[in-house]
Amino acid sequence: MSHLADLDQRPHFHATVKQSKRLTPAEADEIREITLEVQEPNFDCAVDQSFGVLVPHESEFGTSFHHRLYSVADLPDKKSGKQTLKMLVKRCAYVDEFSGEQYPGVASSFLCDRQPGDRILLTGPHGLPFEVPEDKTSNLILIGMGTGIAPFRAFIKHIYHNVKDWEGKIKLFYGAKSGLEVLYMNDQEDDLKNYYDQETFEAIQALSPRPHMNDPIALEEALTDRTKDILEMLNQTNTYIYLAGYEQVKEVLDKAFSTIMQSHDKWLLRKAELIAGKKWAEIIY
Repeated sequence: MSHLADLDQRPHFHATVKQSKRLTPAEADEIREITLEVQEPNFDCAVDQSFGVLVPHESEFGTSFHHRLYSVADLPDKKSGKQTLKMLVKRCAYVDEFSGEQYPGVASSFLCDRQPGDRILLTGPHGLPFEVPEDKTSNLILIGMGTGIAPFRAFIKHIYHNVKDWEGKIKLFYGAKSGLEVLYMNDQEDDLKNYYDQETFEAIQALSPRPHMNDPIALEEALTDRTKDILEMLNQTNTYIYLAGYEQVKEVLDKAFSTIMQSHDKWLLRKAELIAGKKWAEIIY
């Protein structure tokens, strides 16, 4: 996938915030689902694409724009020439490496503070590395961390609503710090349960055992607990692995898949085959 700086930021499109809904309770990190309506009729973003948001930012060097990419979190809808998109945004902060002071994230704070009726600038659509295989018997191992659930929620909906008759296995591993931050798999927003009756689909939560102590998310355990199923999928040539998450997750995956295959070298070879066959794709943020 192209670097963010290489993506075309023109033309700009104007979107209106239709709804901003907090999905997490007050005691958890703030994650919002924001619904946008794009005003220009020639903007058309698909499930396998992303869109950019241009966020104005004032600094000592003047006013500039931060450009950030977001995946669609639901099936895009178009009515009367205007496309509706949903996105997930987590309010973030960063620590200045020189002063040690903490500052609110520019893009996330701007978006989380938007109210219905506010306008924002979009770019794109831009490509995503996640594509639905043409072969409906293909197996999919999807791993989404935090707001990384967004592209896979839309992806799964697309497969079962639009592609239909999917025969391969789909296993979604969703990592979150605690049950309070689990999106679309909780009592209030249990969106993914719509597909639990599909014989091909399974959604698995991977949570931190002690979130208040910042223990790591138990992704490795969630994967190795299903060694038999995953090994069977890895032994098939039509299996794809898609990842949306943090850089550190890649080390966890290498360790888990090495355990499942009972050999680090065997896993590295299998991973190389997946990458060469364009069956491994990732979005790292």
